[in-house]
Amino acid sequence: MIALVDCNSFFCSVEKVFHPGLNGKPVCVLSSNDGCIVALTPEAKALGLSRGMPVFKVRDIINAHNVHIFSGNMTLYAAMSRRVTGILRKSIAHVENYSIDESFCYLDGYNRIASPENFMREVATRVHQFTDIPVSVGIAPSKTLAKIGSKFAKKYKGYRSVCVIDTEAKRRKALSLSNLDDIWGIGRSTRAKLAYLGVNSPLEFADKPEGWVRTHFHLPGIRMWLELNGHPCIDTSEILQRQTICTSRSFGNMIGDISHMRESVAHFAASCANILRGQGSVARQVTVFIHSNSFREDLKQHVGFDTIRLNVATADTMEITAAALKILDSIFHQGILYKKAGVELSGISSANPCQLQLFDSVTNRRERASLMNTIDALNHRYGIKSLHLAAEGDAASPWMVKCEHRSRNYLSDINEILTVKI
Repeated sequence: MIALVDCNSFFCSVEKVFHPGLNGKPVCVLSSNDGCIVALTPEAKALGLSRGMPVFKVRDIINAHNVHIFSGNMTLYAAMSRRVTGILRKSIAHVENYSIDESFCYLDGYNRIASPENFMREVATRVHQFTDIPVSVGIAPSKTLAKIGSKFAKKYKGYRSVCVIDTEAKRRKALSLSNLDDIWGIGRSTRAKLAYLGVNSPLEFADKPEGWVRTHFHLPGIRMWLELNGHPCIDTSEILQRQTICTSRSFGNMIGDISHMRESVAHFAASCANILRGQGSVARQVTVFIHSNSFREDLKQHVGFDTIRLNVATADTMEITAAALKILDSIFHQGILYKKAGVELSGISSANPCQLQLFDSVTNRRERASLMNTIDALNHRYGIKSLHLAAEGDAASPWMVKCEHRSRNYLSDINEILTVKI
């Protein structure tokens, strides 16, 4: 059996941990530049708010109902996520951290000690006791069914945080009560294809003969069908190994100076390289894109992008940043006010083994790889971007995002540690 532990309204729950007076009140967490709602509590949803709404369009609702808003703080959320995952790993031998707020736990053998339901309810209680983060748990033979179970556990209080799908009757009932949009792996195109084929519910899809599924779908669709029928076949470690890595952001202010644009692109390139090393991969292609503010029809518009193919696949921040800045210099237009830029890495493969070239211009790759590992270790210990390239600029750069409602980094910065007045 597999258990999915899902933190409820994770970003908002983290903010409520450090602002206990917000329990039972509407809370929203905003995107970069405080532009849109990216997370919200059930109390906020009850007011008609939803994920993706621009803040300026719902400002009246926010003010009228005293909705508490926070700027997104991924450093704080990641620190809390590590605490939750640490508690899970102390309780369960095999835990797979799938996302910042979700973890798959493999329960093989634990049924000899206690029932999976009671065992995971104790784990959920422990997580809440030590972090004050509420979690919902779905237990099932496959990961897709476990995700469905976690949604039921979150929606219905009668499950007491844990929903188990361990019989054929429970599986069919869960699928009959779910929508196709709720199923892990069903996106817009798959949903449209199923509708075209006359399939309107997860249960209808699961009941289709295997031959029909193999006729109409490729491997991902076949795996989805198997998972819905209780046959585990999705390896999330493959999903976590990203095939493209992109870092992009809207600027806090429009930028017309290439020096500031170079800072932003260098910053994004370094972030991509850090993610690349974190998953043990290297990339062969670097793409940079920039565009102006399409909402300002009174200004000149421009969209630029280009790609460089590297001679040797790499995860070296300096090499990737140099390539990104070279692209930027070729696509940047003077006189344009830019609102957004981004860097994307593709052609990703495993770092070991890595194909080298006889006429490689970089002659000290081993030493540079050691340098990158040292920088990563220092940043992990002292905080993100404690050590970075000078080309990335500093926190005072005008392209930095607006975050007027950001909480302090209570869990990772000694200078911002929580203080209590007695």
